[in-house]
Amino acid sequence: MTTPVVDSSLWLRNYHPAPQGRARLICFPHAGGSASYYFPVSAALSPDLDVFAVQYPGRQDRRADPFIDTIDELADVIHLALAPLVRDGRPFAFFGHSMGSVLSFEVARRLEERDGISPAALFASGRRAPHKVREENVHLRDDAGIVKEMSKLGGTDSRVLADPELLDMVLPAIRNDYRAVERYSRGTEAKIGSPVIVLTADDDPRTTVEEARAWDQHTTGPSELHTFDGGHFYLEQHATRVIGVISGTMARLVP
Repeated sequence: MTTPVVDSSLWLRNYHPAPQGRARLICFPHAGGSASYYFPVSAALSPDLDVFAVQYPGRQDRRADPFIDTIDELADVIHLALAPLVRDGRPFAFFGHSMGSVLSFEVARRLEERDGISPAALFASGRRAPHKVREENVHLRDDAGIVKEMSKLGGTDSRVLADPELLDMVLPAIRNDYRAVERYSRGTEAKIGSPVIVLTADDDPRTTVEEARAWDQHTTGPSELHTFDGGHFYLEQHATRVIGVISGTMARLVP
């Protein structure tokens, strides 16, 4: 069977190249999100870490590319796109927020099972553990229902929510991503060997602290939990502390 060729340049953005950094950090956006969400993270961590952000199809400069509406298919393609970054022996880690957490977990599983390669750490932010399933149907709501959900969670510029033309541009990607993540689940038999560093908020309507803590059942390695004040997009109010968790963990794991 021939392995499909994936153009890595379509999928990865490297805003502040740091080729001499201690490791690479590959970031996975939330549902409806794009690579540019991690521009401030890249700026804050360079030059210690060489930060890359995944750009999903159907948004920003990839707006014309067709959506992928399952986590498994998206993980399969990103697994191939990351090949140039993870097969040269240089340490790397994953950071994902919300949908990005489970997607980065699935890519890590594929790397372990298919390539024998593991991230130095997986940072799972703003998402309950893969086996903690809720009945959710945001992707089936009308546009107004999706906008209401976005307003409740935060993380979207209010000017976008108030502009019909901008909403027409972003809503298809948001609906697609909600469809993907709301259909996703895994049992506790799905594990990786990498340490899992969980970051969550105490008032997140999508994830309780206990649901986040349950990530420890998806690794055979160590796990740790960092809890923040705030809601689903707590990391925007606690950027300095989040950066500290990432940089401190990477300094400890990759001396």
